[in-house]
Amino acid sequence: MAIISEITLSMINGRFDSEYYQPKYLESAKKLSNFETKKLVSIANVNGGKRLPLGHSLTTDGIPYVRVVDINDGFIHRNQIAYIDETTWRYIKSYDIKEDDVLVTIVGNTVGLTGILKENLGTANFTENCARIRSCKLGANYILAYLLSKYGQDQVEREKVGTAQPKLSLDRLRRFVIPVFESKELDKINFYISSSSICHNDSNRLYKEAQQLLESGLGLDKLRFQKPVGYTARFSELELSRRADAEFFNPEYQAITSLIKTKSYISLGRLFSIKRGVGIDPKTYSDNCGLSYIRIKELSLTNPLLPENSVKIPPEKLPINYPKAMEGDYILAVIGATIGKINLIEKNMEGSLYSNNTACLSAKVYLPYPNAIELILRSKIVQIQIQQRMAKTAQEKISDPELKRILIPELDFGLLSEIEGLCCKSKESFFLSKQLLEQAKARVEQLIEEAVQS
Repeated sequence: MAIISEITLSMINGRFDSEYYQPKYLESAKKLSNFETKKLVSIANVNGGKRLPLGHSLTTDGIPYVRVVDINDGFIHRNQIAYIDETTWRYIKSYDIKEDDVLVTIVGNTVGLTGILKENLGTANFTENCARIRSCKLGANYILAYLLSKYGQDQVEREKVGTAQPKLSLDRLRRFVIPVFESKELDKINFYISSSSICHNDSNRLYKEAQQLLESGLGLDKLRFQKPVGYTARFSELELSRRADAEFFNPEYQAITSLIKTKSYISLGRLFSIKRGVGIDPKTYSDNCGLSYIRIKELSLTNPLLPENSVKIPPEKLPINYPKAMEGDYILAVIGATIGKINLIEKNMEGSLYSNNTACLSAKVYLPYPNAIELILRSKIVQIQIQQRMAKTAQEKISDPELKRILIPELDFGLLSEIEGLCCKSKESFFLSKQLLEQAKARVEQLIEEAVQS
């Protein structure tokens, strides 16, 4: 059905594309006109980041370099943060990020993704795919809540341009309309965000404790890797592994395999059955109607899987005999650059579909500690085996036979129980953080609606 908007000449704002004047955007703008507003540039400093100079690359340690992938659930995570060396830093040192800065993605399919840095990274920089909002007179917490709200996201959707590679210019971001509320209301929103940040940090701390406990139990904390210029393999090793690619015999991979074999282990194929997902035409996706459809982009190596982050497939568009993910299953990315990402299916995601770029691991036996198993499957000891066994083609992938050969270490039940407890507490804090963040967004939206009604 066609959507028609009628506008006057005075409403044209330098844009002549019909998308810009959709009724929902006009309605949003009309509601914001009911009380005092300010342009973002008048209350904060808004600047872009910097790409790495030609010939420079990321490193495994050094000076933190925040990327789009580090923004999740309203906060900037340091779990998978990349680094740059001091030589690279000298070229981009002016594009720094510090505590209470807000980042907004301005390039790519995640335009409008927003997060706040709630810790001191020391000297740190950020990607050119983000804009930095600093020294906001209304408070960084409020700006975060507003940009995450319906009204902030409506402005993002309206002001971005492009389809294959969406972009939001700094100039348009600077002109975003920001509503001004009474101090007592800003204090409430600030309380929600601050409390959410505390819970978010608690979640990360507990998860890290679980990781450290697991690594200690596996002996990974004592494992040291060397980076030789070259390495060799015996013909008998090629014959036994049925592999002839050099990457398979990387000493780092071999060290992990040797470590596993000093312990009790079980092959993934004995522990799980494997079922591939189904491809679905993106044209059938819905934002809020139908069953959740889990794609690689929703999977993680740290966070829980959330229904609200997945697209939905309406009942009438469901494929025949589609595979369902059940509680206690694990969905694993098996194709693409982020191969190895994995999530436990919990009650809130039961019955979901999963994409043909993923595989579902269903336990053949009862697993009493599902969250601890999830952490093991995310650990370096399993992830390195996935990297070792995947096919290094134009599109990286791992076959079912190679998946089945991956070795899963067996741990003492007491240790598994302790890890399970930490993981569960981490998830509780994560969901509480998310709930508080939602309350902050909801309060912003409620204040705008109340102003309209009055």
